[in-house]
Parts: sequence; C-alpha cells; structure tokens
Amino acid sequence: MRKVSLKLIPRELGKKSEIKRMRREGYIPVEVYGKDVENRHAYVSLKDLMSLPHGETFLIEADVDGEKRVCLLKDIQVGYLGDDPVHVDLYDISHTKEIEIEVPLEFVGTPAGVGLGGTFEVMMHTLTVKASVDSIPDKITVDVSAMNVGDVLHVRDITPPSGCVIMDSPEEVIAVVLEPEVEETPTEETTT
Repeated sequence: MRKVSLKLIPRELGKKSEIKRMRREGYIPVEVYGKDVENRHAYVSLKDLMSLPHGETFLIEADVDGEKRVCLLKDIQVGYLGDDPVHVDLYDISHTKEIEIEVPLEFVGTPAGVGLGGTFEVMMHTLTVKASVDSIPDKITVDVSAMNVGDVLHVRDITPPSGCVIMDSPEEVIAVVLEPEVEETPTEETTT
C-alpha cells in the first residue's frame, strides 16, 4: 500500500482569527482522530492536499511536530460553492488491527464479447475489503479479456488479495458484457 507523507502544523482551538489568517496563507484546518488515540488539531498546506493521489487507496503518514500517525483520508469538506476545501478529517489507524476500506477495481484487457459487438458495462468501481493495515492493496486488478457476450462478473468471481477478505455480497454484479444492440430496419409495407 502506498504511503504519502503530510507535514501538519499544530493548531490551537478557539482562535478564529488564526484560522482566517492561515487560510489566507494557503492552509486548511485538519482534525486527526481515531480509536484509542488523542485527537490532534492542525493545519495542512492546500498545495500538499491537492497533490494527494486520486483514484487509488493510500495511507497518509501525518507528521505533527515530529509525532507521526498513519491515517486514512476520511473526508474533505468543501465550501458552499463546492470547489475550495475548507476542512480535512484524517482517521488515525496507527493502533488498528483490521479495518474495512473501499479499494478501487482496475479492469485490464478487452472483453472478447466487445469484439463481437457487445458492450462492456461496469456496475461497481470499488470493493470493500477487511484487512490489516499492512495488507491493504492499492487496487484490485481484474482481467476481463475472457468475458463474452452475456457474461456477468460477480463479486464471488474475484480472488481477494493476500491478507484481505471481500466484504461485499458475493452475488453483487461487478460488470457485464451486454448483447449488441440490434437496429430495427424499417420494412416497406405493401398495399394490395
């Protein structure tokens, strides 16, 4: 599992003027919390926040005054216009034995049925897995090249990565190759 380092600046509660000043300087308030750990209040650079990976599962090693905590990015709250981040929640998993987490699916290959005119349609883009912190995969790769027209890929068809248990229902549909659409050709009606 990929780990990204984030340097955080400690923050004192109850100082709205400080929050406004830090936001003008390009920093956003952060809460670091978790089970059986002391909450930490901090700031993160907007530049560092925007450079975090997209489309994959990763861990954050949050450094607050030399105290390092392994965290998951739990939430980024945005302003009322829906664009600028205004607050970040990091969930500390340093002392967690196992967690449930969504892991992206990566589909590789072109389904054989697509070459026959079928359409490949994805129903699920992630799977929920239960794993130790050290066993969380970045992504789950699924080879779909053998899928023919009419084939359905279920959760039960996926072999979980080592150290992981898939928590989604085995009957859930991940992807299908749909039948080719047949265009109806207008027929000439003959009158007698």
